[in-house]
Amino acid sequence: MRGSAVAYPFPSAMTLKYAGLLPALSLLAACSSGPSQEEKQQAQADNPAQTISTPKDEAVHLPAPYATKSATHRVDVIDWPAGKTPTAPAGFTVTEFAGGLQSPRWAYVAPNGDVFVSEAATLPKGAKKQVTAALHLDKSRSLQATSANRITLFRDTNGDGKPDVRSVFLTGLKQPFGMLIMGDYFYVGNTNSVMRFPYQPGATKITAAGQKILDLPEGGYNNHWTRNLLASKDGKKIFVTVGSGSNVMENGVENEKRRANILEINPDGTGEKIFASGLRNPIGLAYYPGTTTLWAAVNERDELGDELVPDYITSVKEGGFYGWPYSYYGQNEDPRRKNERPDLVKKALVPDVPMGPHVAALGLTFYDKKAFPAKYQNGAFVGEHGSWNRAQYSGYKVAFVPFASGKPTGKPEDFLTGFLVGGDSDKAYGRPVGVVTMPDGALLVTDDAGNKVWRVSAAKATASKSKTNFSVAVR
Repeated sequence: MRGSAVAYPFPSAMTLKYAGLLPALSLLAACSSGPSQEEKQQAQADNPAQTISTPKDEAVHLPAPYATKSATHRVDVIDWPAGKTPTAPAGFTVTEFAGGLQSPRWAYVAPNGDVFVSEAATLPKGAKKQVTAALHLDKSRSLQATSANRITLFRDTNGDGKPDVRSVFLTGLKQPFGMLIMGDYFYVGNTNSVMRFPYQPGATKITAAGQKILDLPEGGYNNHWTRNLLASKDGKKIFVTVGSGSNVMENGVENEKRRANILEINPDGTGEKIFASGLRNPIGLAYYPGTTTLWAAVNERDELGDELVPDYITSVKEGGFYGWPYSYYGQNEDPRRKNERPDLVKKALVPDVPMGPHVAALGLTFYDKKAFPAKYQNGAFVGEHGSWNRAQYSGYKVAFVPFASGKPTGKPEDFLTGFLVGGDSDKAYGRPVGVVTMPDGALLVTDDAGNKVWRVSAAKATASKSKTNFSVAVR
């Protein structure tokens, strides 16, 4: 049953001793038990349940901290059955674009239509993760023993939606994630650096040595090792995302230097500055079509209860502060950082669109093509990797947020589902991460746990019907 304890076969102390894991296991058992009941009651009194308004005037209900017990509830990922795919709305077709990958986290589409997929995984770190990896207890596939540390290229030469060229494009990386082509260079966001390599359009492999243009703080809390890249609209700057090194600064402020930020650098790595801060784990970056308005998908904090804190997508203001770690969803003070920086709490900005608590919003793309029905055009697709800190699962889907004239016009709705097995099962087939739009208007979705990339296309009749309806409405 969902939420019930799972009994794993546990090795003997002697086995652990010879595996070198007994000290780590002892440390794991000695972990902190969290805030006391008295502290939780005080936090609820200081931060009662409330309803706030987002910038688009939509009410968001936030319960008091610790209104529910913080849960650890991970899925058990199993392989996709042969022929089974995620589920899209009527009028769409879902096919496997690529399989046989090793934790495909992110995808990037080159100007010539080539698709690059970064393959990298979260690695063991600290006593808890060492034990988990050694005993193979991480059935959610969030943690893996090794990381492929490569980028694979896919090319569809005949336009049938299936790549007929597949090549290992770049190796020797360190947990690569974000990618970017700018000028004559191919940029890679490693967990500890930004690298650039000489690039020629159409190349299927890079063998030349890369140049490190920026050092970055390595690793991070859970999956906060990911570093995404995006070019500024004028092509003069590069944005670099760096997630926090902890859940809520529990390891001290020194551990968070240059973290929980979107950084801005010159193409050669110089001129670093903080573009926006207080973003606990910003991942997806995208410009709203036809504008210079930058948007980001952001992972919020854990262990305040099932319904706190909503992950979100938001427009990002230069110099803006978004709360982490001192407050959440605007000026709601985190009880674990009480009275530490009231000046920053006061200036914290309210995000635009709440995606839901613990959904792990990662991927973000605005649909700037015409192949999908009119409803989806210029809207946002958000990859939700899925919860681990919630009694009932949330996320594990690609959500859609409607937009018009640069503003969100409705709540997030399901678009690509079926990653969870369903019912009372704790099993999942995969976990979506990155979402990108192809030149032909199809949507690609990376599935790091399922080791696949999915392609979602609209039936031509559906797209045509949407155009017809729009014409009638105009008349």
